[in-house]
Amino acid sequence: MDDAPHRHHHTSHPAGHDGHRRPASGQPSLNAIAFRATVHCLSGCAVGEVLGMVIGTAVGLSNGATIALAVALAFVFGYAFTFFPLLRSGMTLRAAVRVAFAADTASIALMELVDNGMMLVIPGAMDAGLAAPLFWGALAVSLLVAGTAAFPLNRFLIQRGKGHALAHASH
Repeated sequence: MDDAPHRHHHTSHPAGHDGHRRPASGQPSLNAIAFRATVHCLSGCAVGEVLGMVIGTAVGLSNGATIALAVALAFVFGYAFTFFPLLRSGMTLRAAVRVAFAADTASIALMELVDNGMMLVIPGAMDAGLAAPLFWGALAVSLLVAGTAAFPLNRFLIQRGKGHALAHASH
């Protein structure tokens, strides 16, 4: 069966069915860019979050102190995952700091709010020891939900030339 008329229909309109322009051939879609930005940001957040939760739990910090440590480390690692590649690309220290803060702050903040909020509402998650499957399961689910929550934010920011779009434009 010849599908040329069908193919012509889709290629004759520059906008997709959702009204957004299709990317040029070989270019990733806005959703793909936002997904990669979210995974990138979630990676840094997760390293800091897990490290903070493990340290806080291992040394017996209160829930509040453990969360504060986890949030601080999530921001440190989240920014670092953007900052160091920018430096390696030849960007000045000052410019790399500015771009990393502009690119990641909103996404990290949302992820941390969702992730730690979930850890607090999952019964027993914060009080479970490091050997407890509840601790690790709750942390994994919390991070996945946090990444899911951050995706639309990252997509919105990138579409407007903000957020991770600033870091990508700098490479």
